Amino acid sequence: MSIWDQFAQFLVSGLTTGSIYALIALGFCITHNSTGIVNFTQVDFISLGGLVMYSCLFGAGVPIPAAFCLSVLAVTLVAAMVERFAIRPAKSRAVIVLIFITIGVSILMRGVFKLLWGKNQMAVPSFSGEAPVVVLNAAILPQSLWIFFITAVVVIFLHVFFNKTQTGKAMRAASFNRRAAALMGINVDRMVLLSFALSGALGAVAGIIIVPITTLSYSIGVMLGLKGFAAAVLGGYGNSVGAVLGGLTLGVLESLGAGMISSTYKDVIAFTVLLLVLFMKPSGLLGHGEKERV
Repeated sequence: MSIWDQFAQFLVSGLTTGSIYALIALGFCITHNSTGIVNFTQVDFISLGGLVMYSCLFGAGVPIPAAFCLSVLAVTLVAAMVERFAIRPAKSRAVIVLIFITIGVSILMRGVFKLLWGKNQMAVPSFSGEAPVVVLNAAILPQSLWIFFITAVVVIFLHVFFNKTQTGKAMRAASFNRRAAALMGINVDRMVLLSFALSGALGAVAGIIIVPITTLSYSIGVMLGLKGFAAAVLGGYGNSVGAVLGGLTLGVLESLGAGMISSTYKDVIAFTVLLLVLFMKPSGLLGHGEKERV
């Protein structure tokens, strides 16, 4: 196989995982812009999406399209409950306190997942078969095509939602200036609740579409979530366009490094990139541009 063939294959693989990182990074950015915190329960929304999908498919016998929708809805409700019963009642509004609350809730959720689903590895079938499609000598799995398609649909939906709908504009206004938004009659608490629900939905989608090409466990979202956070920082934390760019860039760099150097360093590459960005350009790739807060 020529270098070009290998490069094309690595690029496809990198864009596949990069799309997942982009979705996760968007979830981090949405909750950050509404509350100013890093929501570490985002990693568990990823796991929960895959776990509920598994239960719908093999426990209830629900078809894949219905299982997808039910799983996203379930995680969305859980994410809303995290905000309503863990974040909102906190007496302190200090960012560090709220971050530690999300860490505590994350540990609790992972323990519940372990009790309900166990520690064994599970498998979820792909959405439409296993036969790869060959494009430019690169074999693309049908599930990868689904990942590209769903990610594109989600990004377009978010753009339309935040720029064309009244609720989306209200969420953006509340993220820019909570006090001014409240004075204009916007229910800021409701907007924060919606931001958590939306980030939960994004995490669920990421978890559901990635598990057919990887193994599923109660803690699968931890590493994916951390890499999604690294992607958000790489693009410019709080910048939605940067989140997508950072996710795709990190996925490609990780894939090229694993393929051309060693797969042993696959995880190391992601966090090395994160450290380099923090040292050299803390604001991220798009940090000096106008941030699209959502």
